[in-house]
Amino acid sequence: MHEQQEEWDWTPGQRTIGDFPAWRDRFSYMEEPYVSGDGEKIAAIVKTEDETFTVCVNGTLWENQYDKLWHLCFTPDQRALALVSDMAMWSVAIDGTAWENWYEFVWKPCFAKNAPHITVAAQKELRYRALTNDVPWENEFFALTHLTVSPDGKTAAAVVQDTWLPEADIEKFQESGFTVAINGKPWENHYVNIWELAFSGNGAHLAAELRTSLYDYTIAVDDQAWKKRYAGVWAPRFHPRDHSVTAPVRMAGGWGLAKNDEILWDPKYVQLWHHMYSPDGSRIAAITAPEYGKWTITVDDRPWKIRFTELVTDAVFSPAGDRVGCVGKTEGKWYVAVDDQIWDTGQDMAWQPVFSPDGAHAAAKVEKNGRFTILLNGRPIDITFADAWQPVFSPDSRKLLLRAVLPQSRGGHYCRIVLNVDSPALSERRPGHA
Repeated sequence: MHEQQEEWDWTPGQRTIGDFPAWRDRFSYMEEPYVSGDGEKIAAIVKTEDETFTVCVNGTLWENQYDKLWHLCFTPDQRALALVSDMAMWSVAIDGTAWENWYEFVWKPCFAKNAPHITVAAQKELRYRALTNDVPWENEFFALTHLTVSPDGKTAAAVVQDTWLPEADIEKFQESGFTVAINGKPWENHYVNIWELAFSGNGAHLAAELRTSLYDYTIAVDDQAWKKRYAGVWAPRFHPRDHSVTAPVRMAGGWGLAKNDEILWDPKYVQLWHHMYSPDGSRIAAITAPEYGKWTITVDDRPWKIRFTELVTDAVFSPAGDRVGCVGKTEGKWYVAVDDQIWDTGQDMAWQPVFSPDGAHAAAKVEKNGRFTILLNGRPIDITFADAWQPVFSPDSRKLLLRAVLPQSRGGHYCRIVLNVDSPALSERRPGHA
């Protein structure tokens, strides 16, 4: 990703990208906007004068129009993508051009960070399959969920039902009718339920969270289930380097962490989930409840001292793996926390913190009283916005990209702002730009 970001414009200053307020006057209907990762494009689904729908990107409409659109987003290579309907059939449109294959419904676009591959789930005539770059799987299934792609985007997997299960037929359900399909080829073994899937870093292996009976749960790796059965499990993860597999497991009334079916962290937590590895695999962090109603982050089986009473979410390692951030909620207020320290006095909403590549800096988008700003290393920058997206650090960690809509008092335009991290002033502007 950093190689792509090297090509972005990192010149400090502010540029107006779109006259966003004018869009609301121009169109009778407009959905919420989305912004490309590099900040150069803002897009929204709009209704045209002839009552059809299309996408407006930086003020320019897609040439093609459709009956319906949804799931507008930008691909990792900054192309606008939407799921589109024409004559009651659905497909994928990228920069306004639809794929050749159309279905009764399509959903869940999946991307790999640095690859051009796009995978979606699709349904036609009560049969389900996936497509990658408009090429459908050869096999179809009676159901398909939890679509997941490998880190390089070349391999797709999903939980599938390859035998018919009549609705409300409990006995048939208990006979285990679900398996995993990889690029359309199903595993041989079947299970009562299967949930979250995870690929290894090289895409060669797949792990799954599964249920083997009404009361037993475990993990399967490449269609081989762990021997032990647990009272519950959560999503598995592969070690980034040695491809061992870990998963939260419930036993003896508590939650712990298992590695290759052996207990790594003792089951002493009221809850333990959303575990993750540092990029080099040397550390493991997870969201935990060391006691009932008290949530925190645990790193290498050592809980943070801070506690939240309602929720902890959006945990993330820094790229160097030496820092951890998250978002927590207590008594209705949201907080950003980094390295066991709460940043501020609470917000109406907060988003996942973002670390610079060198780990020296962290930033997070927050909202209070209907206005958005960015916390940089725990302190708010000196401007608020009508809307904003996640900040992005430059590859050299010296600059911060803000993608934001200014308040109406400042024109209401969508702007792309680049700040120097060491002196985040908004006074440096390019000649000829707002």
